[in-house]
Amino acid sequence: MAQATLLVIILLVLGSSFVTYNLVTMIIHYGSSESVAIDVGTLLFDPITEMPSHVKNRKRSKAPFHVAVTASDTPYSKWQCRIMYYWYTRQKNLPGSEMGGFTRILHSGKPDNLMDEIPTVVVDPLPVGQDQGYVVLNRPWAFIQWLEKATIEEEYVLMAEPDHIFLRPLPNLAHLGLPAAYPFFYIQPEKHEKIVRKFYPEEYGPVTDVDPIGNSPVIIRKDLIEKIAPTWMNVSLKMKYDPETDKAFGWVLEMYAYAVASALHGVRHILRKDFMLQPPWDFETTNKYILHYTYACDYTLKGELTDDKIGEWRFDKRSHEQRPIPRNLSLPPPGVPESVVTLVKMVNEATANIPNWDTL
Repeated sequence: MAQATLLVIILLVLGSSFVTYNLVTMIIHYGSSESVAIDVGTLLFDPITEMPSHVKNRKRSKAPFHVAVTASDTPYSKWQCRIMYYWYTRQKNLPGSEMGGFTRILHSGKPDNLMDEIPTVVVDPLPVGQDQGYVVLNRPWAFIQWLEKATIEEEYVLMAEPDHIFLRPLPNLAHLGLPAAYPFFYIQPEKHEKIVRKFYPEEYGPVTDVDPIGNSPVIIRKDLIEKIAPTWMNVSLKMKYDPETDKAFGWVLEMYAYAVASALHGVRHILRKDFMLQPPWDFETTNKYILHYTYACDYTLKGELTDDKIGEWRFDKRSHEQRPIPRNLSLPPPGVPESVVTLVKMVNEATANIPNWDTL
């Protein structure tokens, strides 16, 4: 494998333009576990970091998009990826689908026992300690490595997550080169303008240019994500190492980082509310494409949502961090929204048909 070297600037650059910091950065060498620490205290840096030109794959196709999901090697990540891949294979070749190839980008640095089941590319995690326990920081770094290492035939990429279920065949929602994204109600750049301006200086434009999105789900041209990914990584790290930003954004910090990085490159997204739904807050799956089961679904036996209290009936992916979710889950009580019923039925179908579900 070519020993291409990517200068990964793990800089914590703050402020509205060029700022200096007495920090240490890492030069990561692909194909090697070696890293070299260098003092960057006297250097100046631009908020935008470009993908090296040798990375760019110029082969192009038209409508199909490549499905890419970043993942760890934990049992929790594995069982979600297996369910996701099952429904990808079910929907991929149906009428209306423009889904192309699939890659699980495994950021553990080593192969695991799903390599033969799910198409996988292994990439390195961030250096020890750099993620500060926030594993999602590995996501942009994983995409940078994958874009360099992989041969991606499709012109577009769907950035997805392990807890996504494809409800129906997914077309390419991007249009005329503009990427498509799902708008999240809790991503509010205008509300956090003071913080956003640390990373998106006024000279770049109004804060409304920062879309209310995360990096997933997003369907985007490959050449655009090649440009955005290094900036996305650096902004994520800068945000994480800024205490005020880390406190304000919390678990959605890396989502804000993608939105800011896109704006820095002048990339706006088509906002598609039909792209995804999130039970229990979204009730119907009609005309939606992806079901995202990130929230706990807790209900009384009368079908009443219990909000933050554990229900008499519940579905919560976080209850299954150490081993696969059980087969044949009980269906929700009468009166529970259709979206939750669909979620349980689709999980049950996948686990019933995936070989070695309980033992792999």
